[in-house]
Amino acid sequence: MAEHKRDLVYGLHAVRAVIDRAPERLLELWMAEPRNDARARDLKERAEAAGLKVQRVGNESLAKLAGDVAHQGVVATVRPLKPWDEEALIASLSTLADPLLLVLDGVTDPHNLGACLRTADAAGVSAVILPKDRSASIDAVARKVAAGAAEFVPTVSVTNLARALIRLKENGVWVVGLDGEADQTLYAADLNRPLALVLGAEGLGLRRLTRDSCDFLVRIPMAGQVESLNVSVAAGIALFEAGRQRSAPAPGPGSAVSPDGAAGGRSRAAGPSS
Repeated sequence: MAEHKRDLVYGLHAVRAVIDRAPERLLELWMAEPRNDARARDLKERAEAAGLKVQRVGNESLAKLAGDVAHQGVVATVRPLKPWDEEALIASLSTLADPLLLVLDGVTDPHNLGACLRTADAAGVSAVILPKDRSASIDAVARKVAAGAAEFVPTVSVTNLARALIRLKENGVWVVGLDGEADQTLYAADLNRPLALVLGAEGLGLRRLTRDSCDFLVRIPMAGQVESLNVSVAAGIALFEAGRQRSAPAPGPGSAVSPDGAAGGRSRAAGPSS
């Protein structure tokens, strides 16, 4: 059991997502013996229809397997999603008509990482990019919070985040960082372009090299007294604003807003113009 722990998925939503979307990745599935409500029966039927035998065990056995977590009486092991590396990420850009990427700099809480993955999946993000250092790993906690999204959103672990951002720019992606001190707001920026949104940890924000690697910075306007938002909340606001702009009708001539807030476009070497 122990060797599979890093690939555990637990919780009704997370396990059901794997059964419905990628049943071939399931290896084993355990369900608490006492649990026999409608949701548990539905999950069991879906698993058996996918050809997976459900093993009934006691709550103590599940606790030994998953640890002290809210597993809701359901634990599974899965074949891990093959991670992308930096080269795979760059290669994928040629196959994506309008990539939307999420970059997380210094998010070390697996709960926040899982919430960001869930948001990224809902927003149609092409991939999530993480630095190898100063980042939470996609463990069982992150998978539970992600409610299945961790099994389907490609993640890219890079050794040098600033270098990776520069490579994205060289391949036509605009890199936009969220920073509470930025001059322009998220809603004034033109996000209808190949885009990588970069967020830092709550309170700490973006590292200097990461910030310097961005094309421009934006802020989420705050009307209350708090100075920052949880990173997963900020990611949701930014990603869905980008999605709103991408789905909106094209503006008329002369009405586009450039990254610096002025009308018209702004050129960047190896990048698209407005």
